[in-house]
Amino acid sequence: MPIVMSSSKLSVAIVAILISSGAALAQTAPDTENGRYALSPAGDGFLRLDTRTGAVSTCTNSSAGWACYMVPDERAALDAEIGRLQTDNDKLKGELAARAPSAKTDEALPKSDSLKKAEPKVAEGERKIEIPLPSDRDMDRMMSFVERAWRRLIEMANRVQRDVNGGKI
Repeated sequence: MPIVMSSSKLSVAIVAILISSGAALAQTAPDTENGRYALSPAGDGFLRLDTRTGAVSTCTNSSAGWACYMVPDERAALDAEIGRLQTDNDKLKGELAARAPSAKTDEALPKSDSLKKAEPKVAEGERKIEIPLPSDRDMDRMMSFVERAWRRLIEMANRVQRDVNGGKI
C-alpha cells in the first residue's frame, strides 16, 4: 500500500529532518571547536583570527581554491627585542658596577640641555683653537670665481633663448 503525502506535509517532514540532523551534527563537534576562528573581510579575502592561540592568517581564494597563510607575528619579534635589550642593559650595568663600585647605576642621570654646547675645558696657559679668517687675496679670488660663473650662466641662458627663438632676440 503506497503512502501518499501532500506536498505541504512532505515539506514539513523534510524541514524537520534537516533541523534534527543539523542539531545532531552540532552536538558531535567538540565544544572547543565552536567559535574558534573569527573572520573579518580584508581586501580580496579574509583575516582569520584563531581565538585559542591568537594566530592571524590571511585567507584568499585562488584558482587552486581557498588558502590561508600565517601573518608574521610582530609582537613576538618585539618581545624578543625587548628581552635582548633588557639582557644587554643588565650586562652593561654589571660592567659599569665592576669599573666603579661606588657608582649607583639604578639612579637616573641628571638631564642636560641638548642644545647647549659643552664648553671645552681649557687650563690656563693651554693653546686655544682659532680659525683664521680668509685674507683679502682669498676673498678677491673667490669673488672673481663667482663673477665668472655668473657671466657664463647668463651667456648660456642667452644662447638657449636664441636657439628657441630661431636666432632672434
